Amino acid sequence: MRFDVYSPLVLSLLLSALGPLIARRVAPALAVRVLTSAAVLTAAATTWSLILLATALLGDAPPVLREARENGRTVTDPVPEVIGLAACLALAAIALRVYRAVRTERCTRRTLRRLCAGHPADSELIVAASDVPQAFAIPGRPGRILVTSAMLSALDPAERRVLLAHERAHLAHRHGPLVTAATLAAAADPLLGPVRTAVGFLVERWADEQAATTVGDRRTAARALARAALTAGRARTACALHFTDRTVTRRIAALQTTPPPQLWPAAAAVLLLGALPTLLAADATSDLLGQLSGVPH
Repeated sequence: MRFDVYSPLVLSLLLSALGPLIARRVAPALAVRVLTSAAVLTAAATTWSLILLATALLGDAPPVLREARENGRTVTDPVPEVIGLAACLALAAIALRVYRAVRTERCTRRTLRRLCAGHPADSELIVAASDVPQAFAIPGRPGRILVTSAMLSALDPAERRVLLAHERAHLAHRHGPLVTAATLAAAADPLLGPVRTAVGFLVERWADEQAATTVGDRRTAARALARAALTAGRARTACALHFTDRTVTRRIAALQTTPPPQLWPAAAAVLLLGALPTLLAADATSDLLGQLSGVPH
């Protein structure tokens, strides 16, 4: 147990280091799925390992340890007291972070749904009269696309098709739940923050590629992204199509080259990396149960 219970923390760092590399080299659709799955598995294993450490601190000493101490022998606990206490504090912090992440997600979705109130239930596209250029894909049944009049007026007809295809891709491929899963994983395991950032970037890249395929012209898709970024920059507001200064250049550049390959071996390696903490946490659980029952391991 001494090594296995701590291994998810080390593997979290490794996954975070690999996340940006996978984001650059692997096709966005595949990279999003494997990184999100690996992050969820790793976060679950990390949380469970902390629970094991806290349980070892809060529980009674195993019978085999009690008997050894009664016989006058010096035997160390399976988990040092300071580490068990740190695990308890970490679990409290994780619970608070996850609660805040869930509350923020629910608040955002309620706000977006309120913007759609009063519109027919079967209307996919909602145009809001606003001088702030923005566009959102609102998950739900049915999913909605909310676009402001300022954004539509800034784009020509071909670029509008790119915009709508981009937002439809978010809805069709359920990018919202994928980002939410990665966000909750990073809330449970802060070491996975870079993975959450990579997933957020990759879902936009995925939607970019889908939009380019739909309109049949990667140059037009790149031009639409650039136009939207410039329009939002002039308005000094959060950009439609989820632009940020750090990602807009990379997304436009990616559309001006050939799509990245699938690279299944790299994806399989990331999934294996995500499964490994779970296996090690299971082994640590077995060791701890054996120690608590007095069975030697």
